[in-house]
Amino acid sequence: MVGKNTILKNIIFVVLLIILLTFVLLPFVTMLSSSFKPDNEQNTFPPQIMPENPTMEHYKGVLNPDIFPFLIYFKNSLLVAFLSAGIGIVISIFGSYSFARLEYTGRAAIQRGVLLVYMFGGVLLVIPLFQLITKLGLFDTRTSLIVTYVVQTLPVSLYMLGNYFRTVPESIEEAAIIDGCSRLEVIYRIVIPLSAPAIVSVFIYAFMIAWNEYLFASVFINSSQLRTLPLGLNQLFYTQHYVWGRMMAASILTAIPVIILFLSIERFITGGLTFGGVKE
Repeated sequence: MVGKNTILKNIIFVVLLIILLTFVLLPFVTMLSSSFKPDNEQNTFPPQIMPENPTMEHYKGVLNPDIFPFLIYFKNSLLVAFLSAGIGIVISIFGSYSFARLEYTGRAAIQRGVLLVYMFGGVLLVIPLFQLITKLGLFDTRTSLIVTYVVQTLPVSLYMLGNYFRTVPESIEEAAIIDGCSRLEVIYRIVIPLSAPAIVSVFIYAFMIAWNEYLFASVFINSSQLRTLPLGLNQLFYTQHYVWGRMMAASILTAIPVIILFLSIERFITGGLTFGGVKE
């Protein structure tokens, strides 16, 4: 028989879980609902979750280049996010492996020093980064954003991958080296395949940071043709075409790539590829 205390704990747990899910999902549900509501239903009271007369006009408006150049902003965000996340992953793999496996003077100091970047907020770094970007001739270019996002996400990426690399049994690497593999071959053939869940997680983290970032993009980008989606959504507020439904539709379209990316590679995260790497 299940005790009364256990039943009570389960009930409390379920209630708290429902409250948490409601708190987390309600903004997204509201955004999705508003994107399909006609203008005359946006401010009704009491508010309705399901629109009475669903419409696709807001999505058509967002995808209309004369109203909102969504595809241009989407391309810019996708290019910047993928390149910055990809470059950051390559640097993080080699940097993290050196922290986890190699012995050299000052390793501990460098490893701790990397995390010092996170002691400073983005607002404090905007001015010195702007001066550096300007002197390098990178102002109003995608390269300025890619470099900034790589630097911004690198400390956490190095920390996360370094900790994961330490869980990979050294005996596998030692056996590969005895068989004649170089360090680069060990990384490519052993460490990367066994660390795929961590690498994918770090890639998603770096991609999301770059995809949603607004502060640095608003300072470093001036041309309308180079704006990313966060800048484009902000600009939509100040146009004659601004309506709540259209803003919500643009926000939904902005969130879709991240959702698709996560769902498509979720199996790598949950696969636990290091399980069974060494047999007893």
